[in-house]
Amino acid sequence: MKKTLIVKIIKITALILVASFIMIEGLIIVNGQEDKEYDVEYLVVLGSGLWGDVLSPTLLGRMNKALEFIENNPDTKIVVCGGQGKGENMPESQAMSDYLVLNEVDENKIIQEDKSTSTIENLKFAKKILKDLDGKKNHKIMIVTNEFHLFRSKFIAKRLGFIPYGIPSKTIPHIAPKYFIREYFAVIKSFIFDR
Repeated sequence: MKKTLIVKIIKITALILVASFIMIEGLIIVNGQEDKEYDVEYLVVLGSGLWGDVLSPTLLGRMNKALEFIENNPDTKIVVCGGQGKGENMPESQAMSDYLVLNEVDENKIIQEDKSTSTIENLKFAKKILKDLDGKKNHKIMIVTNEFHLFRSKFIAKRLGFIPYGIPSKTIPHIAPKYFIREYFAVIKSFIFDR
């Protein structure tokens, strides 16, 4: 009798986990698409690591997406987010800003958020910077990050009071499965803790 109950509990738990995985991965995939209609005040580029002072391939992809956006929306100000982590010679935001300037973006249009070490911090600290700049609480922003990360980034941004849109940067195919699976757990964590 007891054994049967334990087996039922294990089966139900497994079913719930599989169902939640399918549902959350579905949300990640569906929401990893580019928003085509938008009216934004700022472009917010989320950091993703440096190799010393060189942009990682993931961050380089995000920066190139940012350049595409700026080419079509030249008056938009850009917030580059990312502090200095282990193995990095400078804050990610500094390397991101340098890359934009190297690609002929006016440095007066770039705002650096250089303290964050996570997605929630990227957006929280960016929010404070923008509020200090213009006093507004509900900025319309275009977030640039990888497709697997866009759902969670926009979800957190909404919680913080942003009106978010998104542009995905493609993830290198051979590492994409790892990041999509990891993001399932990150979404659950953000849903519970990131406020």
